[in-house]
Amino acid sequence: QVQLVESGGGSVQAGGSLRLSCAASGRTFSRYVLGWFRQAPGKEREVVATIDSSSGGRTYYPNSVKGRFAISRDNAKNTLYLQMNSLKPEDTAVYYCAAHYAPYSGNSYNTASAYEYWGQGTQVTVSS
Repeated sequence: QVQLVESGGGSVQAGGSLRLSCAASGRTFSRYVLGWFRQAPGKEREVVATIDSSSGGRTYYPNSVKGRFAISRDNAKNTLYLQMNSLKPEDTAVYYCAAHYAPYSGNSYNTASAYEYWGQGTQVTVSS
């Protein structure tokens, strides 16, 4: 089991940057596929980025954030990151980190239903 706590959200103007962090408990952090999701008011939760649990750490981004966001993980620190650059007002949402237990997996898990552990969320607001 793993517990997740996000931090780093806030308010920023369009074009700015934020870095989100997700600190995880537990000793088997490296065996989890990890993801960032977001949910805006009145909208469904959507994937923002994922990183698998293989040694290569393959990543996935939807077109909406590709080239602007970067996901990374530090297994030694049990921490997941999301660097967000060139932020747009449509990026405004509550951002959640999520974990799915899948050791040494090179598969992508790009839907919220695949993840069994979730953080409490952190608000990101981008003003124009």
